[in-house]
Amino acid sequence: MGAVAVIGAGVADWALAGVRVREATEPASVHQAWNSLGDDVSVVLLTDAAAAVLNAELAVTDWPLVVVIPS
Repeated sequence: MGAVAVIGAGVADWALAGVRVREATEPASVHQAWNSLGDDVSVVLLTDAAAAVLNAELAVTDWPLVVVIPS
């Protein structure tokens, strides 16, 4: 099974669950976090704000599995 990552603002506590945390508060940092995901990441949790920033990228990919979490 692949790794799980989380992208967004206020997500630091997810590290306690073993999730790779990518704290991102600005659109540029959200894009940087998305583009830096490794090939071993199979699930990405996004805050709703991060998902809004990545809307175009999410529309054209089926990797990785993406779950939007309320922020």
